[in-house]
Amino acid sequence: MNENTESALDPNEDDLPLMANTGYMLVRHYVLDLAVNFNRKVINGTIVLFLETNQAYKNVYDSVGTGCCPHSQALFETEQPGLSCNPTARVAACSSVDKICNLSKHNGGRVANINSCNHSNKEWASGISGTREHCSDGEDFVLVLDCCDLVVSKVEEVNVIAAAGIEKLIRMDMPKPENGIYPQRLQSDVQRSIVDDIFGLAAERWQEQHYYYLQCSQAPGCGELQFQTDMWSLKIKKLGIQTPKDFPRVLRICYETKLEGVSVRWTKDQSGRPCVYTAGSPINNRALFPCQEPPEAMATWQASVWAPKGSLVLMSGENCAEPSHNGALSNWSYYVTMPMPASTFTIAVGYWVEVKPECTFRSQIPSPSSLSSTCTNKSSVSLPSCGHSAYPCRFQNPIAQAQDWIPYRVFAPDCLKLRSQEILLPLVAPCLSAAHCVLGTHPFSRVDVLIVPASFSSLGMASPHIIFLSQSVLSGRKHLCGVRLCHEIAHAWFGLAIGARDWTEEWISEGFATYLEDVFWANAQKLSEEAAKEQHQLKSLLRWRRLQDEVQNSEEELQVLRPNKENTSEVSDSGATIVKHGLNPGKIFMQVHYLKGYFVLHYLENEVGQKQFLKFFRLFVERFHGQLILSQDFLHMFMEKFSELRSQGLSMEAVYQNWLDVAGLPKLLPDQLVLLLELLFAVKSLSSRTLQWLQKHYCLREQDAEVRHRWCELVIKHKYTVAYGDLINFLEQHQAMGVYLYGELMVNEDARQQQLVHRCFIKLQEEMDPSLQKVVAEMIF
Repeated sequence: MNENTESALDPNEDDLPLMANTGYMLVRHYVLDLAVNFNRKVINGTIVLFLETNQAYKNVYDSVGTGCCPHSQALFETEQPGLSCNPTARVAACSSVDKICNLSKHNGGRVANINSCNHSNKEWASGISGTREHCSDGEDFVLVLDCCDLVVSKVEEVNVIAAAGIEKLIRMDMPKPENGIYPQRLQSDVQRSIVDDIFGLAAERWQEQHYYYLQCSQAPGCGELQFQTDMWSLKIKKLGIQTPKDFPRVLRICYETKLEGVSVRWTKDQSGRPCVYTAGSPINNRALFPCQEPPEAMATWQASVWAPKGSLVLMSGENCAEPSHNGALSNWSYYVTMPMPASTFTIAVGYWVEVKPECTFRSQIPSPSSLSSTCTNKSSVSLPSCGHSAYPCRFQNPIAQAQDWIPYRVFAPDCLKLRSQEILLPLVAPCLSAAHCVLGTHPFSRVDVLIVPASFSSLGMASPHIIFLSQSVLSGRKHLCGVRLCHEIAHAWFGLAIGARDWTEEWISEGFATYLEDVFWANAQKLSEEAAKEQHQLKSLLRWRRLQDEVQNSEEELQVLRPNKENTSEVSDSGATIVKHGLNPGKIFMQVHYLKGYFVLHYLENEVGQKQFLKFFRLFVERFHGQLILSQDFLHMFMEKFSELRSQGLSMEAVYQNWLDVAGLPKLLPDQLVLLLELLFAVKSLSSRTLQWLQKHYCLREQDAEVRHRWCELVIKHKYTVAYGDLINFLEQHQAMGVYLYGELMVNEDARQQQLVHRCFIKLQEEMDPSLQKVVAEMIF
């Protein structure tokens, strides 16, 4: 990585920094043990990180014995809040809902005054003691996590050797402990060996693997680590550890959220009951738990959440959790086995009710127990190989492959239960089935659909195993609800199972979902091919108009689908990078990546036909599920599949130049312009501003006669007098094609247009073809 990329880490005020140094170490698994306090509006508890050295670092640095990311910083005396890391102790302290892990009693009630232990780069908070300590200059490795608006009270190394049942993983060739205790020089080696063995368990042994993760997460600590938080990160180091390969492999972080943290939203549902949920914040989940935010840092997780008894906890998880109870609290546990970016972790806690049908048609839906979530395949059917890292993949499971829809549940506030039952519930199975018909295997084993509070800032949001929908989709009839549901279902494939390796390429998620929502919804409605085509054309027209408005009223740099161009996905040596314009407050409401991304795909579809294009989509999903991609991955496979298009002038470079790397709307081919103008002709009213923009942007006066003919039709229909000169020129220069325009001018019954017709006819009648002259004369006299 060059120096320019390193210097780019000083972001503009609207760029989002991703600080985690994933180039050195990666989190493979998170274990969260959290408690939700509605009275204080905080979530607190512990997160245990299971780490491994990045293979890229091993390849580059181990061979030359080079350390990395050295820091020389003095520790300074500081007082830390006393947050218990013991889950049992935390629950025992909660004798009532009002006392759910009430940390304000610690530290003399000063927790609220701690500013996430913010200090300058020359000072470190010590979780070890209150005395000043020093480390050797330029030697200690620092683990950097993405973190914002969290009160971190302690970071400690976990002694996995002491975990219950872990002795099975201690290799026979390891030295035996003396009196049950390993010498210090061997303890780290044994711990690394245990963690490596857990990571190395085969995909079909995921249950055993998760058992070991959980047992290790509950093991005692073996030494507190030094840490520092700043605005965007949590930095952790262990004195004397100079390289990532020697850094502790399992860490426990004790923390609590802040009310001002925007990763979660505390509010009330439509029935007035308290709730909290991850709201799709631009900063993702770093104000919910310390994590590695860069998308390539994919990990699995387990989570245990304590919440008031009677409340409901929904989460990104493969299982339908059933709560256990402890006094005034309930505990809910979820897990995932498919590695995902930390940004996709989603939680919602509230007093929603399940929406169930009046009849029992859901008995037709396969139960979760009928599906194996492992890669074990005893069938003789030949299945495609997967390109992702090992995990229990549904694409390798014949039962999952044949499953039209997956088990689902719908939740809503009590006051919207009946409306959800009438509008939303009947649509879920048909929309899931339609998606399966188009793309094949559902990437996830189940899905919950939740109607979120009215303050939710969009119509929907998809996460693994859970979809949030706005109450707005319940208004009117079923169309809006069906379309939006199809959009969010599409994200299971594009956005989740297949993610963008560079977050600036949002169109890979949103453009694809926008394109597929039309296909899914037409299929769910069981429309005929002709009716589906008409519906698609109408939607294309509406989107084009919205895109025109966006382009005219937004900053040009926000209109580029691939803003980093040839530098897309580049990061610094440490793995840190920025998301360009990631914090721009207006960007969240822009639809450029949805709409322009949709038209990129619509353009490619027109080149090969919809049936062939959708077959290609299915092949692409089979090849890239479980992986992160860039635009070039999709385009390269497309050009590889349809290689004959190269002879017609289509190339990846042309798509970059015309669509992805430029602001504004693309230059269209004549046939595409004709189609666009024909679609616009169906619109009842177009403003003079829109017509002016069309003429200027597409240089319509310089296009061929067929395009100019469609332009003249728009001029006539909307009485766009500024362009009457274009109309006169066309009637004079293209007399054979102009005959139809004479009729439209007369039918319009506009005095000025009829005067224009008479002047043109008088001027041209002597040189007109006799047959043409007769036809026009009959029209105007």
